[in-house]
Amino acid sequence: QVQLVESGGGLVQPGGSLRLSCAASGKIVSIDIVAWYRQAPGKSRGLVASISSGGTTNYADSVKGRFTISRDNSKNTVSLEMTKMKPEDTAVYYCYANMETTPGYYHAYWGQGTQVTVPS
Repeated sequence: QVQLVESGGGLVQPGGSLRLSCAASGKIVSIDIVAWYRQAPGKSRGLVASISSGGTTNYADSVKGRFTISRDNSKNTVSLEMTKMKPEDTAVYYCYANMETTPGYYHAYWGQGTQVTVPS
């Protein structure tokens, strides 16, 4: 019942911008850390950015200065603003959240993934 749904993926030209959004729904008590991961063709899934419940952020070196992660705790949403995009950013992007769905119990949840393509 509890799920994460991403939106905003698509095709963007090099140097362009794109914003991804992720919304959590269902029976949720609280949400701890939230993050964005991505998986390029032939590559393993890697962390892009994360943000704690208190707003502390962490970014992969490859996206520092270009991507910004944010969250709205009142709406249970997280966004990833991507700017100055490069072909290397092409990947399927996944939303991740460590959520408390039953008091005292936390579990990892993943979105279905959304494709982002930056042509060469």
